[in-house]
Amino acid sequence: MGKLGVFLALLLAMSIVAAQTQSMLTGVQRTVSQLCSDLYTLMPVVAMLMVVFAGVIYASGQMMGAETRARANVWATAALTGALIAILIVTVAKPVLQAIYHQNGFEIQCGNPLGGGYSP
Repeated sequence: MGKLGVFLALLLAMSIVAAQTQSMLTGVQRTVSQLCSDLYTLMPVVAMLMVVFAGVIYASGQMMGAETRARANVWATAALTGALIAILIVTVAKPVLQAIYHQNGFEIQCGNPLGGGYSP
């Protein structure tokens, strides 16, 4: 096989790898967009449930003795902290993912935090 044959074989192999890489990047884009959309859908619900849970724990702890009341206050504070972290994650998810994946040249499609979802 001559130099031209080797060159054409390498050119064919490189084009196959390039096509696979492009389809893989599209798959990554879909996956990251779905992740972001799921965060926008799930995290506000989790945050609201944690706020309600913190209120229930705090209220039930007020009916108990001093030691249990102190533990209930700590648990309620931890639940409220978790709710704030969930809201923070929703707030920064799209900008962070966009900053990470913008260098590859694709846009992250996140759902609307007020009810929109992922649309392919």
